[in-house]
Amino acid sequence: VFTGSLTKFTRDEAKAMAERLGAKVAGSVSKKTDYVVAGEEAGSKLTKARELGVAVLTEDEWLKLIEE
Repeated sequence: VFTGSLTKFTRDEAKAMAERLGAKVAGSVSKKTDYVVAGEEAGSKLTKARELGVAVLTEDEWLKLIEE
């Protein structure tokens, strides 16, 4: 799940990159969510991810993860 304002890519570009790598990009957070990538001014999705114990990554952390 991507939330907030991304600075390096548009949300559509980030989603396309993740999908090319085999990820399923969702629009909402659930206990089945593996990662939430939180950009600037992330709101309720970030809050829900924290409540559910879902891993939260910054945009830079996500980029580092997909480069590996």
